[in-house]
Amino acid sequence: MPEYKQFPLADTAEGLTEAEILNWQVQPGDEVTVNQIVVEVETAKAAVELPIPWSGVITELHVEPGQVVEVGTPILTMDVDPHGEGGGEVPRQAAAEVNGSAPAAAEAPAQQETAEEEMKPLVGYGSKPTVTKRRPRKDTPQRTEAPAPAARASAPTAVSAPPGESAPATSDYVPLAKPPVRKLAKDLGIDLRTVIGHGSGGVITREDVERAANGSAPAAEQPAAPSGARERGERRVPIKGVRRMTAEAMVSSAFTAPHVTEFLTIDVTPMMELREELKKHPDFAGVKLTPLVFAAKAMCMAAKRTPEVNARWDGDAGEIVYHDYVHLGVAAATPRGLVVPKVRDADEMSLVELAKAIDELTATAREGKTPPEDMLRGTITISNVGVFGADTGTPIINPGESAILAFGAIRDMPWVVDGEIVPRKVCQLSLSFDHRLVDGQQGSQYIADVGALLANPAMAITY
Repeated sequence: MPEYKQFPLADTAEGLTEAEILNWQVQPGDEVTVNQIVVEVETAKAAVELPIPWSGVITELHVEPGQVVEVGTPILTMDVDPHGEGGGEVPRQAAAEVNGSAPAAAEAPAQQETAEEEMKPLVGYGSKPTVTKRRPRKDTPQRTEAPAPAARASAPTAVSAPPGESAPATSDYVPLAKPPVRKLAKDLGIDLRTVIGHGSGGVITREDVERAANGSAPAAEQPAAPSGARERGERRVPIKGVRRMTAEAMVSSAFTAPHVTEFLTIDVTPMMELREELKKHPDFAGVKLTPLVFAAKAMCMAAKRTPEVNARWDGDAGEIVYHDYVHLGVAAATPRGLVVPKVRDADEMSLVELAKAIDELTATAREGKTPPEDMLRGTITISNVGVFGADTGTPIINPGESAILAFGAIRDMPWVVDGEIVPRKVCQLSLSFDHRLVDGQQGSQYIADVGALLANPAMAITY
């Protein structure tokens, strides 16, 4: 007998309350195995793939891509006994929601205990299966086999087009509407992709759905553009995910920590010459040795002389927390926004190890696969604004840290050497620090030490 379970959205990191559904890897009727990835969600910190803790057949998906749901909300229902081997009965809530029938009797204690042993709860992550079943893209032919009986009973019916009109084409467009409005549209047989939203930011309201159902307003009729005119307008995007988290953190930091920014222009020609020499060394074969790696190494070394820049202000406890380690944050631009993964114990790494760690972190970040825990508990951050062609900037300190260094573009510029003007490799550094625990003298000493190590790498032997 079918046994239904609902899979709730789990907290994939510390303290998260909601996540956006990015895309489903399964559809009703699909058979899945334990730990198979079923959905990709975006939290306030990263995109995360969620594995299913049971095996069985998917019967219903409760949310659509683009929706933001709270942690603990059921996002799918599945039949964990599709072949009738377990003999379990349908739980009351699942029976009412999936079958629309009266609740069945409660499971026997022995059956419940067996189900709990099989559940093996996972939070956010799990080992990837050897073979992951993925649905074909919408622009490819769909499979034609009939869905399982449970899936057929729970899946929404297709919306028929009015006489004389063709059915709306399937697209990647996800209309903005709250869950109650989506349910109303489903009950009334209204395709939300054909409804124009009149709510704030183009959100579809209950009134919009009711008007579409009553036929009192054309659902998707758009005003015709004047002949020969090019349509132009505006585009609204909800503030959510990484972008919202970054905004909230930066506003909090900017108006909590008193920022001071200092600048330093340096000749990094010796550093660039050393870089070219090291790239030929066997130990650096295949290593992506960028100027950022040298700057990161210099930051870790200079922090030993100025520990305040690697400390944290704990106002609630009335204490300054000094770290005897450096968890270096590396700001990385991604399609979803700015993320700052951390290189753990960067101060104990060699130049080769640091280069490999930074390359791996940034590559993972660009793919949107940075685990949430990799962005927690940093102590100091570097931002490579030079990669975008910027000379310098005034970076905002990450919450929980006391300093951030911006590393500018390296350019060929005239420089005075031994009284003569010669072309040199020059770049600018800018350091923002929290003036509550880093004084001007300490901030100046730190940026000067970083600059000295980049301008003359031989200084490293004095540290």
